[in-house]
Amino acid sequence: MVTTAIVGVAHIHTPGFVRMLQNRDDVRVKAVYNDQQERGEKTAEAVGATFTSDLDTIINDPEITSVIICSETVRHVELVEKCAAAGKDLFVEKPLAISGEDAARIRAAVEKAGVQFQTGFFMRSGSAIQFAKAEVAAGHLGKITRMRHTNAHEAAIGGWFHPDWEWIPNKELAGGGGFADLGAHSLDIILMIMRPVCGQVTKVAASLGSGFVRYKDIDEFGAGLITFDSGAVAVIEASWIDPKLHSPVEINGTEGQIRIEGDKVFYYSTHVEGADGGEVTDLPEKAPHAFQLFFDKLNGKEIAVPLVTIEEAAEEARVMAEMYKAAGQ
Repeated sequence: MVTTAIVGVAHIHTPGFVRMLQNRDDVRVKAVYNDQQERGEKTAEAVGATFTSDLDTIINDPEITSVIICSETVRHVELVEKCAAAGKDLFVEKPLAISGEDAARIRAAVEKAGVQFQTGFFMRSGSAIQFAKAEVAAGHLGKITRMRHTNAHEAAIGGWFHPDWEWIPNKELAGGGGFADLGAHSLDIILMIMRPVCGQVTKVAASLGSGFVRYKDIDEFGAGLITFDSGAVAVIEASWIDPKLHSPVEINGTEGQIRIEGDKVFYYSTHVEGADGGEVTDLPEKAPHAFQLFFDKLNGKEIAVPLVTIEEAAEEARVMAEMYKAAGQ
């Protein structure tokens, strides 16, 4: 049994995490901290915990061995540094930080403390992504030349952030808009698959825009281009104003190609028998959500998909910040 605490309940994914916690019998939430008492008390009641407005109550409680940080992104660095120094294992909701400098501070704090870390990059658990990562790592696509990943939904069109989550389209609190929010997942998948075989990111470019203009002075969509040591390039696209159809994921190499359309994978490889461009039906089993994987790991269970490392999360935040700079933001 793991005893945990929720530190900040501002993130829009907090209710989903609460539901997951309610369905686990190996995790006990002892306390909930938030700077807005009413919201914090509501979450505490939902998980059977005690509300506190004093973070030190959690920091100094030896029974609490982990924390779930779902605060506004701008507060992550402060909260992580305090909780990590107290030896608490950390689940920190994405994005990790609003700047490369804050990401570096968070990384340093986690590495110094030696605590377990995870962030909310749940797309890694998908069957298609697991398959693509393994095939690229095995060299079955030859030299990787290009990748494209898009993540989009209709939050700005539907007004999803009103009234409870209005800090999310606030650049000072969130670090960016639709591109930072949803593009974080796309960038994570691209870096996870490409960095081991293509090297480090050497150059970035980006352009951001607002089409629906529900939220003043913040991007609702954008596209970024990154270049790796090997010369390979990747395109990241993200949007809060896509009503329904989303673009496929594509990975191209000199000896193979992968195309992901929803849950379907189409694969061509000169190295793999039967990979003639048709649909792949023998895919890995979908892994649990990143949040579930964190508590599975803390409870000593074997997990199918590794936790996100602090180095990976910090690099995603750094590259995202560089793309905003490149876009003049």
